[in-house]
Amino acid sequence: MVDARYVLCRRTAGFVVSAALLAVSGLALATDQSQQRQQGRNANQAAKQDARSEKIDCRAANQQSNAACRQDKRETKQDGRQEKRDIKY
Repeated sequence: MVDARYVLCRRTAGFVVSAALLAVSGLALATDQSQQRQQGRNANQAAKQDARSEKIDCRAANQQSNAACRQDKRETKQDGRQEKRDIKY
């Protein structure tokens, strides 16, 4: 009878330890993914702001047509999206 309790206790303890290790590893993965998402959002927001500034500067300097300034803005935003992808994946 004592041996059965001992075996049951060891199995239960093993199960608890394995569940705890699994939970900790899952939390670490979630934290890493969260940081990557935050860095990606920051990169994307920075690219948007850079694109806005670039378009305003372009139009103020009257260097190009509005269409050309718009295309420059699109390219800047696309570069930011690519940077975000590079961070996340």
